[in-house]
Amino acid sequence: MVKSIPVVLLAALLAASCGRGSNSKTIDVALVVKALDSEWWQRVKAGAEEAARAHPGVRLAVLAPEREINIDQQVGILEDQITRHVAALAVAPAGVSEVVPVLDRAKAAGIPVVIMDTDIAWPGKLSYVGADNRHAGRLAGDYIVERLGGKGKVAVIRGILGVATHEDRLAGFRNALAAAPGVECVSVQPANSERAMGMSVMENLLTTYPGLNAVFATNDQMALGAVEAIAARNLTGKIAVVGVDATREAVHAIESGRLAADVAMHPEALGNKAVAAAIDAAEGKPVAKVITTGETLVTKENAAEFAK
Repeated sequence: MVKSIPVVLLAALLAASCGRGSNSKTIDVALVVKALDSEWWQRVKAGAEEAARAHPGVRLAVLAPEREINIDQQVGILEDQITRHVAALAVAPAGVSEVVPVLDRAKAAGIPVVIMDTDIAWPGKLSYVGADNRHAGRLAGDYIVERLGGKGKVAVIRGILGVATHEDRLAGFRNALAAAPGVECVSVQPANSERAMGMSVMENLLTTYPGLNAVFATNDQMALGAVEAIAARNLTGKIAVVGVDATREAVHAIESGRLAADVAMHPEALGNKAVAAAIDAAEGKPVAKVITTGETLVTKENAAEFAK
C-alpha cells in the first residue's frame, strides 16, 4: 500500500521544485549604442540578439538615441538602465565627457560595463570590444595613395568632432598620407555620420575644390551621401570615394563602381562579442580586457564576400 504524502510535505516539495526552477533566473543585459537608424547599427543589433539567444536565461534590451549626435538621450537611457539595475551593460559611447560620469554611477552600483565600438580612457571598463579604428583609416589611406599613384588632392568627410572612433580613423588616414608627400589633403569637414549632411558637405567640396581626386568618409552613411553628390554632377568614377563599415548598400555601390572601396568593421561580430562579454560579466565569469573584431579592406575584387 502506498502511503499518501501529507499536504504540508507536498507543498514543501512543490516549493522546493519551484525554487530549483527559479535558479535559472532571468539576467537582464542592456546594449546601449549610438543610434539604430542605419544598416550598420541594425547589424550590430542582430549580432547582439544572436548572442543573447545562445543564453536562454538572458533578456537583452538594445537601446539607442534617435541620432548619433543626441548624446544627452544616450545619457538618459544609461541612467534609466542603472535605475533598473541591469546585470550588465555594453555601451558604445556617443560622447566621452557626457557619458563617463554616468558610467561611474553604473560601476558604483555594481553593474559591470563593457565598452564597445568606441574605446574610451575610462578605468572602470571591464573590457573593450571592437576594431582597430586607426588601422581602418590606414587601410583607406593606403588604398587611396595607391589608386592615385602617390599624387593628387583628397578631402575627408568625418563624423562628430571629438568622438574617438572618427578621430582614430582620421589619424590612421593621415598616417598613410604622411608617407606620400604627393597626396595633399585639402580639407577635413564634419558631417556627423549622417547621409544627408555627407551629401551637402560633398557638394560644397566639389564647388570649392574642382580638381579633387578622392574622398575618405569615416563612415558609410557619409560616403553614400558623397556618392550621391558626385553622381548628381556626372562625376561618378572620376572621384574615388572610400568609406568605413562596409554596409550592404556600400558594398553594392562598390560592385556598381560608384564607391571605390570600403573598410569592413564586422558589425555582427561586434554586437555578438560585446553582448557575450556582458553576459559573462553578469555571470561572474572572466572577461578579456580587449576583444578584437577585425577590419578588412573591401574592393571590387572581394566585394562579393561582403554583399550577403
